[in-house]
Amino acid sequence: MKTLDRRRRWSLLTAGTLALLLLTAAGVTALFQLGLPMASGDNDSTHVYHDADGDWLPYQVHVPPQYDGSTPLPVMMALHGCAMTGFGWNSMERTTQFDALADREGFIVVYPSQRPFASAINCWNSGDPENQQRGSGEPALLAGIAGEVVETYGADASRVHVSGASSGAGTAVILGATYPDVFATVTSVAGGEYGLNRVDPENPDDTPPVETARQAWAQMADRQRLVPLLVIQGGQDEVVPELVGGRLVEQWSAVADLIDDGLLNSSLELTSETTSTPAHDGRHAFERTVYTTADGGTLIEHYLVPAMAHAWPGPEGEGEYTDQAGPDASEIAWGFAEQHSLFG
Repeated sequence: MKTLDRRRRWSLLTAGTLALLLLTAAGVTALFQLGLPMASGDNDSTHVYHDADGDWLPYQVHVPPQYDGSTPLPVMMALHGCAMTGFGWNSMERTTQFDALADREGFIVVYPSQRPFASAINCWNSGDPENQQRGSGEPALLAGIAGEVVETYGADASRVHVSGASSGAGTAVILGATYPDVFATVTSVAGGEYGLNRVDPENPDDTPPVETARQAWAQMADRQRLVPLLVIQGGQDEVVPELVGGRLVEQWSAVADLIDDGLLNSSLELTSETTSTPAHDGRHAFERTVYTTADGGTLIEHYLVPAMAHAWPGPEGEGEYTDQAGPDASEIAWGFAEQHSLFG
């Protein structure tokens, strides 16, 4: 009888210990993914967006000192990459240092964060077809956050921009295709084309960028618009190789061609010009190629940093995926975004 009691107590103790460990692991994971209140500054507010189906996403908003609620300010949404968060530890907030730039330039920054356990390493699920469509999955949630920020903070709905790193860059491009009526520009840092999951990495030529361009164009439907795109790519990136960034430029050019007259016939007459910046003072060399339309409007800017690996470049960046010797991606992204709105 005593042996049976000891076994029962041991079973209860073991079960209780296991439950405690699981709860602790869940709590630590949630804190990692959601960040801590103490990580917020005076001008930061943490929110949770809920849609009509009960899905949700946490996000943090940073407002600049210029914000008074009476003047509509532009918005930059920044999407983190894998093994990162929107805010808190190893976050997009600290990687980009957008807050300091926003304080100087006068725009609102939004940092969505992936939901706990929605991805094994906290990626955005940009390779999942369910998350590549309007009205469902992560695109719908992120567009919903954009709308909520515009309403809550009285922001300028015509100047909502999205930028992303790695898987966040892939999702940013998806938003450009699925919600071109919401996001004025897209910035992709170390990211790929819409529908990249359909491309065999061993035989990428089997699925040319014009094929995935047709899929992106189809998503735009009657909302189609020339969405300006900024691409920043590292030449030493082994996670998202240089080829992938080049394909994104090709795809977006083809999408623009289709928008022009429904055909892949180069009717848009894009021209390109490349300038080179040499290495200096410990900073990487890079090339910048600008693609413009016949009327002189900038459609695509492509920065190639040959010495950079898988990172968000910038001299002030903090975190695991930064390259302080690279060009300032945050400055470049905002400089690109502020030239555009939904109306031109």
